Amino acid sequence: MLLSLARRSSAEALGTAFLLAVVVGSGIMAERLAAGQPALALLANALATGAGLIALILGLGSISGAHFNPLVTLSLALRKEMSWRDVPAYWVAQIFGAFAGVAAAHAMFGLALFSASQHSRSGMAQGFSEFIATFGLLMVILGCARARPKAVAFAVGAYITAAYWFTASTAFANPAVTLARAASDTFTGIRPADAPGFIAAQLLGALAATYLFKWWQGARTVQS
Repeated sequence: MLLSLARRSSAEALGTAFLLAVVVGSGIMAERLAAGQPALALLANALATGAGLIALILGLGSISGAHFNPLVTLSLALRKEMSWRDVPAYWVAQIFGAFAGVAAAHAMFGLALFSASQHSRSGMAQGFSEFIATFGLLMVILGCARARPKAVAFAVGAYITAAYWFTASTAFANPAVTLARAASDTFTGIRPADAPGFIAAQLLGALAATYLFKWWQGARTVQS
């Protein structure tokens, strides 16, 4: 039985909040403990994020679908696998949850709840990285969801862990994550001025993957 929209969107908010707490909190911890070694800090941040994603998707997938990403929600709506009426509530929940997660991570480490990031992530290479990162994320989700639904959590966690390393942008691949990390002047932050370019690239990557899979697999209607 499909749960009420309020229950599903609250799970999206909480799951996205924990995702950002994992991303930002592990970034702060990694930077503090890595003794000036950025590769070690990135490795710790990537492993924590991948593991956190697996746990959160397994824990909340049966409630909301565990999107935690406005572009996953958009993709499923375009594929007619969720109702367009539910999309705004999911988006609001995801963005609210993302900022709540940043505030929680900062509070745990004694920082101001929000602070504009000074971490520059500009240029074509960074934008192209976000296109690739988001295309790959949607490719993994859409491919596994039909063929191996029980493997989605592990596939997403593994992909994001890898994408931290093979993309120049460290694979944000999520507009809610991007907006919230612009309010974190830490290891994982992004300058507010650079966020729109990331989001545009992410949207293009998600649409490209969605329509490619729609062509490959054909659309199917699960919900009205």
